[in-house]
Amino acid sequence: MRLLRIIYFSLITLLLVACGTGLSPTAQPEATPSPTSEAPLLSPTAALRLPDTDLARLAGEIKIDGSSTVFPITERVAVAFGDLAPDVTIRLGVSGTGGGFTRFCAGETDISNASRPIKQKEIDACAASGITFIELPVAFDGLSVVVHPQNTWVDCLTVAELNLMWAPEATNRITRWNQIRAEWPAEPLHLYGAGVDSGTYDYFTSAIVGAEGVSRSDYTASEDDYLLAQDVAADRLGLGFFGYAYYAEYADQLRAVAIDNGQGCVAPTVKTIVDGSYQPLSRPIFIYVRADSLNRPEIAAFVRFYVQNGAMFAEQALYVPLPETVYQLALQRVERRITGSVFSGGSQVGLSIEQLLQLEDR
Repeated sequence: MRLLRIIYFSLITLLLVACGTGLSPTAQPEATPSPTSEAPLLSPTAALRLPDTDLARLAGEIKIDGSSTVFPITERVAVAFGDLAPDVTIRLGVSGTGGGFTRFCAGETDISNASRPIKQKEIDACAASGITFIELPVAFDGLSVVVHPQNTWVDCLTVAELNLMWAPEATNRITRWNQIRAEWPAEPLHLYGAGVDSGTYDYFTSAIVGAEGVSRSDYTASEDDYLLAQDVAADRLGLGFFGYAYYAEYADQLRAVAIDNGQGCVAPTVKTIVDGSYQPLSRPIFIYVRADSLNRPEIAAFVRFYVQNGAMFAEQALYVPLPETVYQLALQRVERRITGSVFSGGSQVGLSIEQLLQLEDR
């Protein structure tokens, strides 16, 4: 595979995980590749749908940043597109949904990966810079709560219990497992979760705490889901949350906790995400494309290629593909340059695939 033309960059959150802080969104440190996934970047027998463009003649650069949740899908698209358009350089970063939108609305990137819809304040920032965008759903995710396999006491958590763990008032107060349930061990509770620039953090806090962007502060934070998965896999007393694809990739080192939203305990699986029973932690995930960037043939071809093959790449990245109708509606949005968001801004808690389809078909 032609990886030489795909350049990975990040905001070095690796060095700042413990305190949950990050660098300026304009920082561009030395490139580092992502960890290798067990899922193939491209099935050799996959039948790709190609845009009506001579991809081999394309040249230029595509800058992408944002969500680590969406990263595995976009990475696969970038690798496959790079095979077909070897003279196009793709710069792919992971600074979190919020950090990605900061760069996107400052005109620094062409495409922003996002694990939640764009917020109104981000829409306003883009408008202030004269940037219009096209919103494209690419897959469905089940945000997964996980523990170490040697954790023998947690099988299911209620939303109220998760709230007890993660609410702001839990800071430096709810620090042991037996404070959640008296029969659980009187051992330290180690929490791992998305950093504040992450759309996963916004969604989780909205769904569990009841207010977007509000939580306890004394947990290990990162915008890099790979790091969070590895942290929990190494900590018998740990509990963390991140996108379903990262749980699926590390399933031999982690155990998913079922969630009880009042209808009984439901674990995250492709089936429960598709049928809408895994709530309130199922959600759509997106890319956002600058409308003016579509005037460049390499970006227009890349976006069409992404959407036309969205179901295949989502499945390869271990996410839940959307119905083909949604991808067709997304492609229409690209072709017609339909800008703006169909959402009111921010996280959409409890949204099902069927409800997303209704929104997209407006």
